Amino acid sequence: MKKKTVTPTINKPVYILPNLFTTGNLFFGYFSILKSMDGDFVVAAAAILLASIFDVLDGRVARLTNAASAFGVQYDSLCDLVSFGVAPAILVYQYSLGGLGRIAWAICFMYVVCGALRLARFNVQSHLGDEVDGFVGIPIPAPAGLLSTFVAFMEGLKTHENEGLLWLVDFAYKWDLFTTGTKYFLLFLVPLLAFLMVSNILYRSHKSLNIKGIKTFHLLALLGVLVGLLAYKPSLIGFLFFLIYAFSGVFEYLMGWQQPVDDEHIFETSYEDP
Repeated sequence: MKKKTVTPTINKPVYILPNLFTTGNLFFGYFSILKSMDGDFVVAAAAILLASIFDVLDGRVARLTNAASAFGVQYDSLCDLVSFGVAPAILVYQYSLGGLGRIAWAICFMYVVCGALRLARFNVQSHLGDEVDGFVGIPIPAPAGLLSTFVAFMEGLKTHENEGLLWLVDFAYKWDLFTTGTKYFLLFLVPLLAFLMVSNILYRSHKSLNIKGIKTFHLLALLGVLVGLLAYKPSLIGFLFFLIYAFSGVFEYLMGWQQPVDDEHIFETSYEDP
C-alpha cells in the first residue's frame, strides 16, 4: 500500500500576513504617485520612505512566521517596482525635470527600466541560489530613498523649515539652486542611480555589518546619537545616509576592496525547474 505524500501547508492567516505588509508597500507607492501629480512633493517623498519601511517589514514577518513563499517573492518585486521605480521617477519629473521636455521623461524611464531589470536579476539569482555577501548592484529602495530625501530636504529649505541652515538657504537662492541647480543635479543623479542598479558592483547589506566587536554601551550611545540627528534634521540626515551608501559600492570597487560579480549565467540557465 502506497503512502500518501503530504504537502506541507502554511496556515492561511500567517501566510497572508507578510503579503499584507507588501500591499502596504504598494499602497504608499501608489499614494506617492498621486501626491506627486498633485504637487504635494513632501508627502509624496514621505510616502516612498514609508513604503520602504513596509518593504523591510514584509520580509522580516515572512521569516519570523516561516511564511516565505515564491508568490510572496514575485509580489514583493512587483510592488517594489511601483514604489521604488515608478514613484520616484514621477516624483523627480513632477518636481523639477518636467520642464526639460523629452530628455526628462527619457531619463526617468531609464530609471524605471533599470529598476525593473535590477529586480528581475535579483529574483533569478535568488531562484538559482546564488550566494553573494551583499547585493549585486545597488538595491532599488536605496536610490528611491536618496531621491525622496533630496526632494524633502530641498522643499524644507525652500520653506525655511531648517532654521539652523539659513546660510544654506541664502546660498541656494543666490545661486538659483532651487530651480536650475536642482535640475542639473537630478540630470546627473538619476541616470547615475539607474546605472548603479544594473551594475555588477557589489554593495554591502546590513547582514554583513560586524558589530560583535563593539561594546553594547558604545553601540547604544552611537544609536542614540544617530536617532538624535535624525530627529533634528530627518531629511538632511536621511539624504546624507543614502548618498553615502549609493557611492560606498563605487568607492570600495575603486579601492579594490570589492570585485564585480559576474551575472551572465542568469541568461543562460532556464528559470524553470527541470
